[in-house]
Amino acid sequence: MRLVVDLNRCQGYAQCAFLAPDVFTMHGDEALMYDPQPDDAQREHVLRAAEACPVKAITVEGSDVASAPARAGASYAA
Repeated sequence: MRLVVDLNRCQGYAQCAFLAPDVFTMHGDEALMYDPQPDDAQREHVLRAAEACPVKAITVEGSDVASAPARAGASYAA
């Protein structure tokens, strides 16, 4: 699984950091730091974080994601 966050689109709402704190971390009010290749154990948390992003700035890529149930609004790529 690979993550791409459009940092130009990210508005710092921090929903991702709340739902997947081992993958996403807010530094200050607007600076997002994230692990672009999180451990597979974080898969469900990452998918929920991508789904919860109000501006849909998170894209999750990878073959593991392709088999995941579709979730409205989140961006997934195989």
